[in-house]
Amino acid sequence: MNKPMLAKDIMVTKLVTLTPDMDVLEAIGLLLSHRISGAPVVDAENRVLGVFSERCCMEVLIKASYEQLPSSQIFPFVDTEARVITEDTDLLTIAQIFLSTSARRLPVVRDDRYLVGQISRRDLLQAENKNLRFESNESAEINLLYLSGIIERAESPIS
Repeated sequence: MNKPMLAKDIMVTKLVTLTPDMDVLEAIGLLLSHRISGAPVVDAENRVLGVFSERCCMEVLIKASYEQLPSSQIFPFVDTEARVITEDTDLLTIAQIFLSTSARRLPVVRDDRYLVGQISRRDLLQAENKNLRFESNESAEINLLYLSGIIERAESPIS
C-alpha cells in the first residue's frame, strides 16, 4: 500500500506573513497586493499567533464604520482561534478540516507552534488533482484516490 501524502509533501513554504504590531491597513494592502485571502500572523520567533483573513478585514471595515477603528494594529482583528496542523497531518484529515470548518488555509507548524508552511484549499485540490487520472479506455487503469489508504487498491469496489 502506498504511504499517504502528508502536509509536508504539499505545503507551501514561501509565505506572506504578518506581525501582530503591523498596521491593519498595511496588512489589508499586503493581502490585496499579493492576491491572497489571508496570511499567518507570527511573532519574532516565528510562532503562529493566528491568521488574518478577508473575514478579519470585514470586521475592520465594520468597526471602522461604527467605532472610528478602535485600533490601528492588526492583532485585535486576528483570528487567534485559527486551526493549525502539523507536517505529518494526512491529506484526508486536511480535507475533513476544510469541509467541516470555514478555514481557507491551514498554517503548518512544527513543535506545536513554529510556522514551517501553509496549505490552502487550492493547494490540496491541486495535489489531489495530480493523483486523479480518469481515462475513457476500459483497459486503462483508473487511479482512484483513497486518501490515507482507507482500503487497498485490490479491494476497490470500482473496477
